[in-house]
Amino acid sequence: MKFDELIKERYSCRKFKDTPVEKEKIDKILEAALVAPTACNLQPQRILVLTDKEKIKALDEEKCTRYTFDAPLLFVMCVDRSKAWIRKYDKISSAEIDSSIAMTQMMLQAQELGLGTTWVMALNPDIAKKVLKIPENLDVISFMPTGYPADDAQINPLHFKHIDLDEMVKFNDF
Repeated sequence: MKFDELIKERYSCRKFKDTPVEKEKIDKILEAALVAPTACNLQPQRILVLTDKEKIKALDEEKCTRYTFDAPLLFVMCVDRSKAWIRKYDKISSAEIDSSIAMTQMMLQAQELGLGTTWVMALNPDIAKKVLKIPENLDVISFMPTGYPADDAQINPLHFKHIDLDEMVKFNDF
């Protein structure tokens, strides 16, 4: 599939089949994160791969997020801030940006493999850390429920709504 087709076909899938994702596909998705560009190639992202339905269910029970995960696979994107690059002028960390680039590449790889994903950042990181026993040095950034889209999975109408390109882009000055 061509890249321009891939990025247009990918949507936030919120309903999945109860079919496990094959280890080979999980490995390919993780490889996409591994080769993602990061500031100074420091790679501060750390990824927890959840296939245990009880652990995924525990996140729902503890109200970690308002969403429920019927996905057979949940990637938990974390960062080790001590490994992230810091811009010297204003001390902005690359941690969220680096992990977002990695997550985007993971999503696109999953799409190419016939899997659905959605990006969840609306979560309580403290609950996630407690439920999943995530080490203190890691911050939870986002979740990526992943699996085979259910036959009746729906594309949210907002997927097709975009601002005008002229509103987003300016050449040479604002």
